[in-house]
Amino acid sequence: MASIADRYRPLLEAFSFAARAHQGQLRQDGKTPYVSHVLRVCFVLRHVFGVDDAGALTAAALHDTLEDTTTDFDDLQEKFGADVASWVAALSKDKRLPDDEREAAYAATLAKAPWQVKVCKLADIFDNLLDALPDPQRRARTRQRARYYLNALKTNLPEQARRPWQLVSDLLTEMEATGS
Repeated sequence: MASIADRYRPLLEAFSFAARAHQGQLRQDGKTPYVSHVLRVCFVLRHVFGVDDAGALTAAALHDTLEDTTTDFDDLQEKFGADVASWVAALSKDKRLPDDEREAAYAATLAKAPWQVKVCKLADIFDNLLDALPDPQRRARTRQRARYYLNALKTNLPEQARRPWQLVSDLLTEMEATGS
């Protein structure tokens, strides 16, 4: 059995790694450091969804590093192990593909992904939905993508992801009904 330090050190290192990797990047409001999204996704995963799996939380902290930074898979595998690296890869879109093809490939990956990937993506959707509130155009696009991803994630939904999926689905339904 791993020591407490061995269990949680990778998670703490992942926060530092993500902060360095996303340094200088801002959220779409042009003011908020991007790393706040990483922290919020981890917060949602742990405190809203109740997930305490250290590997899933580590993947959440790193979920945008392959897609949005110069980090590569080998960096993640070396520092955080094969599982976390593969989960982060599954959470990353292939930006070399045209948008429609990229989204279809991403949805297919999410549909067959392990529970750790599904709950990380659900936490990402949850944060993106709440973060899009000030901008009506962004809100509509975010809701549309959220519905698309929820449909993909529902395929083979494991037990660990059922409550998070329902929370995100309810949030989206609430936002669509109120126009927020």
